[in-house]
Amino acid sequence: MFGIIFYVLEMDALEASVGAFRAAADLDFVDPTRLSRLINELEGIRCKVVHRATLRGEHLLAGQSACTWVARQCQMSKSAAADRLCVGAQLERMPRVDGALSSGEIGLQAASVICHLQERVEQAGGSIDEEEWVTVAGDLSIKNLSAEAASTWHGIDPSGFNAKVEEAHERRQLFINECGDMYRIDGWLELEAGAVVKAAIDSLARPLGAIDDRSPKQRRADAVYEMARGNQAAPQISVHTTIEGLKAEVGAPASQLADGTPISSKTVQRLACDGALHRVLKSDSMVIDVGRAKRVAQPAQWRALNARHRTCGAPGCDRPIGMTQAHHVDFWEDGGHTNHRRMLPLCHHHHRLVHEGGWQVVLAGSRVEFIPPERPVMIRRRWGERRWAA
Repeated sequence: MFGIIFYVLEMDALEASVGAFRAAADLDFVDPTRLSRLINELEGIRCKVVHRATLRGEHLLAGQSACTWVARQCQMSKSAAADRLCVGAQLERMPRVDGALSSGEIGLQAASVICHLQERVEQAGGSIDEEEWVTVAGDLSIKNLSAEAASTWHGIDPSGFNAKVEEAHERRQLFINECGDMYRIDGWLELEAGAVVKAAIDSLARPLGAIDDRSPKQRRADAVYEMARGNQAAPQISVHTTIEGLKAEVGAPASQLADGTPISSKTVQRLACDGALHRVLKSDSMVIDVGRAKRVAQPAQWRALNARHRTCGAPGCDRPIGMTQAHHVDFWEDGGHTNHRRMLPLCHHHHRLVHEGGWQVVLAGSRVEFIPPERPVMIRRRWGERRWAA
């Protein structure tokens, strides 16, 4: 009983302090750095509070999942609630990160990146150096810190990294709704798809001469229309990778888009199927040799594919061949050749199934067979515990 009374008095004192600050503070002279430090410290406390509450099973008493209960109690989205639960659980076991958050060395977003990395590394049977990551967080922006954490995760657990990419792929969605005299488009795309769409829109959204007075938002809207009309040039995106990263070897850094965003090695393999590859040989940071683009389907080979196929080569798919990419049935990285007899036009969906989805393509004369992968079966044991069986 004494503990409960003491807790109530502490909360009353905190509420009174916040109320007094709000009433008396001249917001034109409040130091945002000090205010942010206090907010981050309180946020770290809240993360640990909701974590301990779910350990006690308070969400079960309400008949809700942990994320749903935290989301409703804290008036936030379920994704934000999941983030707070992860941070709370890790801060309990990471005193250096907890102290850095409380002292203002790092903010909540940086702490969240570190905590999620630790959670993923733990699942692979390892741990991170807290001191090193607190130092790194102080030197990098949140975007660069997230990229560094993703690359580290890929090096330790490439299969787990690729599984997360597939989870993101499953969350893709697009909404197109008529709203009066306009259409509204909204949605979510995975990193690779978003980069391709952005590159295509950017290529068409440049001002057209000196008298182009459209705003950037209007030019992007017009670019989407032009893309749908099929007048756009093929978009180009850059991917930086290594042989080790392409093979998803343990310890290899993740492949990256031009802005440093890590992507799955399987995604890189699919992009390489019908993309122009340029060899750039580096010694440390100095470029010492640049090779020519090579190993994509040549015009004559495309003519041969057009003669054999009118649509995507996947059984039952009616996507026209003009909307396909030339897929190497024998993967290039496994020694395959750019031979039209061992190539197949595949639409984006089926091309992705082969590379990221684990499907196999078998060519037997003119017959094409798609073989699905063996899917693992997940058996729910207890809350928070999973067992995987082949």
